[in-house]
Amino acid sequence: MLVALQAGQRESSESWAGLLRDLRARGRRPPRLVVGDGHLGIGGGLRQVYPEAAEQRCWNHRLLNLLDRLAKRDQRAAKELLRRVMYAPSLQAAEREKSAFQSWCGERGYPQAGVLIEQDWERLTAFYAFPREHGVHSRTTNPVESPLAALRLRTDAAKRFRRVENATAVIWKRLLLAEHRFRRLNAPGLLKAVFPSAVCVNGVLTLDQPVKLAA
Repeated sequence: MLVALQAGQRESSESWAGLLRDLRARGRRPPRLVVGDGHLGIGGGLRQVYPEAAEQRCWNHRLLNLLDRLAKRDQRAAKELLRRVMYAPSLQAAEREKSAFQSWCGERGYPQAGVLIEQDWERLTAFYAFPREHGVHSRTTNPVESPLAALRLRTDAAKRFRRVENATAVIWKRLLLAEHRFRRLNAPGLLKAVFPSAVCVNGVLTLDQPVKLAA
């Protein structure tokens, strides 16, 4: 569901904080998990307004960052190793697959890639503290970014979209249309448990009483 859109200064922390303050003023409760592309602005904004929110870094962005540091001949093999990390069934398994990728990087002479995967590791694996059924949605920002790819080409090319208000209006309309085609959340009934206080370990709810799922 689309809840806000504002023009900002290059995704700065203050721009993000302003948007989040607007949400808070409208009665929005702190989110349990925020998925972002790794830009420092959103993290800084969250710490100012909703410091209790957990952050999940987009795995697709990190994967592309890592592949950029490798020769093309090795990218296919590296991608397979990274997908094993990304889709590991538990945090412990993800850490083992990460070590395997780092060993591979050492053997192939890519020490920078081996170091890079350690950066933001806690944010890359935050989704393990939430229901496994929701992991397909929370690992990446692609569902939101995909509708904007073609739109970005249009706004870059047309002079009228150099005016902030014109660009904001067309982006808002595009997102409203895209919203109707967004994939429905898996196991939506689990949100009733997740939002108040539920804790998951490796994607499995750990509650004294079983969760009553919404119909």
